[in-house]
Formats: sequence, structure tokens, C-alpha cells
Amino acid sequence: MICLNVLLTAKDAADVPKIREHLAAAMRSSRTEPGCLRFDVYHSTAEPRRFTLVEHWATQESLDQHRLAAAYNEIYKPHVMPLVDREGHPSTLLE
Repeated sequence: MICLNVLLTAKDAADVPKIREHLAAAMRSSRTEPGCLRFDVYHSTAEPRRFTLVEHWATQESLDQHRLAAAYNEIYKPHVMPLVDREGHPSTLLE
């Protein structure tokens, strides 16, 4: 399983509603992709410009395919990435 946590910070607070809308759409679409075990988007109540994505993919191949899919290329990449600072954190799930 591939686990990825992504921390996003809106560059401009005025863009937060737009970012939230696009992330919700990307989340819904990503959840339907083959190999997606979990795809959750959290919006911080303590820091309104912060979002956290928690993704679990069955394999590296499924994550690679996600990066070719519509949610990533038609929503996330063009509409979210230009508006945020991004920190990706590949992770291991403790058992």
C-alpha cells in the first residue's frame, strides 16, 4: 500500500472557497479510481488556509495512474496547485 499525506496552504485567503470546491470535486473523482483505498481531504478549522489530503493507494501503479487521471490533470493540477504551497509526505502506515 502506498500512503501519501499532502499539506496544502492557500497563498491567498481569498482563494480558500475556490480551493475547497476544487478539492472536494477532485476527492469525489479520485475515490472512484481503480486502486484508490482512501482519499480524504481535510480543511483545518484552526488555520483556515490549510488543507490536508490523506491518500492510500493499493500499488505504486495505481498512484501513477491517478496522476494521469482527470481528477489530477483536469481539477487538481490546473485549479488547485497554482493557488497553494504544497508539501508532499509519502508515509508508512504503522501496524
